[in-house]
Amino acid sequence: MRKSYLNRIKANISIYARKNTSSLLDGNYKSIYKGKSLNFDDLREYVVGDNVKDIDWKASSRTRKLLVKQYVAEKTHNIMLILDTDKKMLAYSSDDEIKKDIALMTAGTISYLCSKNGDSVGAIYNKNDTMEYFPFRNDLYNLEKILGKYDNDITDTNSSNINKTLEYIQKHIRKSMIIFIITDIEGMDSINPNYFRELSMKHDIMIVNVSDGYFFGKDVYDMDTKSFIPNIFSRNKTLFELEKQMKEEMYLSCVNKISKYRVSMITINNVGEIPMKIVKLLEEYKYANRR
Repeated sequence: MRKSYLNRIKANISIYARKNTSSLLDGNYKSIYKGKSLNFDDLREYVVGDNVKDIDWKASSRTRKLLVKQYVAEKTHNIMLILDTDKKMLAYSSDDEIKKDIALMTAGTISYLCSKNGDSVGAIYNKNDTMEYFPFRNDLYNLEKILGKYDNDITDTNSSNINKTLEYIQKHIRKSMIIFIITDIEGMDSINPNYFRELSMKHDIMIVNVSDGYFFGKDVYDMDTKSFIPNIFSRNKTLFELEKQMKEEMYLSCVNKISKYRVSMITINNVGEIPMKIVKLLEEYKYANRR
């Protein structure tokens, strides 16, 4: 019998507890906001990238370890997951894992973490011009429902339009939110920058880019044509280098597009690196918004 999504997510996080990632993940999530709404919560050991202003020098002197203060927000937050259901999510990542599986576990890890901290989680995605919306709730049944529906709704006939999803949010959802967009570089590239400009005025936005595999190697399958690419093309090193260059240019274009709106983005290649990459995303977002 297949493990439930929550059990898989808990197992994925607990594996990294031995590396202190679990507590680091939780601490970084709690401290991504600063201001009057934050209360001191706990101390943790300094890691590279922490703000020196957060160092507790007295406690560090007593313990002979460099310790930083963690803060927790008094208010709860509304966490919105924007998910990509396009058929391209059934393709492989650069580490030969199905992109949908990486997206599913990333969404689940973020949701589980938020739910543990008392926040409400909702989700929305566009599937073949139909909008699927899950209202904000704070319970594990809601999380299972979101993940299960997303898992079932990605098929090899799907198309997904993230711009329509962002337009729906702009028109119909008035609450302030922390928005996580989980897509790939093609989905990221397709987003109209006007949505970042308008939504970032009211909401906090972070992006998870699930990496793409390359059309290089043996038995390479094209999701668009639903056929295998002839070896004369899939084993051509010149075409491979051109594809790498094109993807690098697309990535840099996306970075430039979001940089002016203080939107943070990370790339995930496989399920195993999800916890550390989420830590990195929260860290980048926190310090980008302190500058």
